[in-house]
Amino acid sequence: MVEWRITDGLTAYAEALAWQETRVAAISAGEADECVWLLEHDALLTAGTSARPADLLDPDRFPVHQVGRGGQYTYHGPGQRIAYAMMDLTRRGRDVRAYVHSLEEWVIRALAEYGVKGERRADRVGVWVVRPDRPPLPDGSPAEDKIAAIGVRVRRWVAFHGVAINVEPDLSHFQAIIPCGVRDYGVTSLVDLGIPVGMHDFDIALRAAFDEVIGKIG
Repeated sequence: MVEWRITDGLTAYAEALAWQETRVAAISAGEADECVWLLEHDALLTAGTSARPADLLDPDRFPVHQVGRGGQYTYHGPGQRIAYAMMDLTRRGRDVRAYVHSLEEWVIRALAEYGVKGERRADRVGVWVVRPDRPPLPDGSPAEDKIAAIGVRVRRWVAFHGVAINVEPDLSHFQAIIPCGVRDYGVTSLVDLGIPVGMHDFDIALRAAFDEVIGKIG
């Protein structure tokens, strides 16, 4: 069984992190079911274990939270759907790379419901959208924007943190950082791509895609 929680309004980051820590411990002890928690945060930055100080371009603009997940700097804020997935990897193969791959596939399938072709890249974690409407990069490759970030932490083979999908955030807020340490690419959202989507409508697509991808593992 996977419990689904949806919280309206904005959830404080420290509150969400503490709740995840408690739930992960309970899952590890066999005292609670796995859980997916959908929410939004206030505007803030998180620094993963690989975050580089040089990538924090405007340190005074938003609160910065040091966290134990993998990855670098990530922005969270209103209009971005956060999906915290607390999953027992013991029953899902104990393969962290395969699990991250499944998170990417989860987002890709949810985006496909709205005609958006999300793609993964071997050298860049997350989900990307090719932008043929923009000038190519200096090396001639197509311009790409990131539409979803992924960061995972695993404790006693229980994974937590998860994905952040840009539905309708203020994209100018990303200028406070080099998102995930990737300098050559921008960020986008469903609304930026011309697809007005309500948060709860997108949640339906996320739930269906989860059942297709991660729900079948284990």
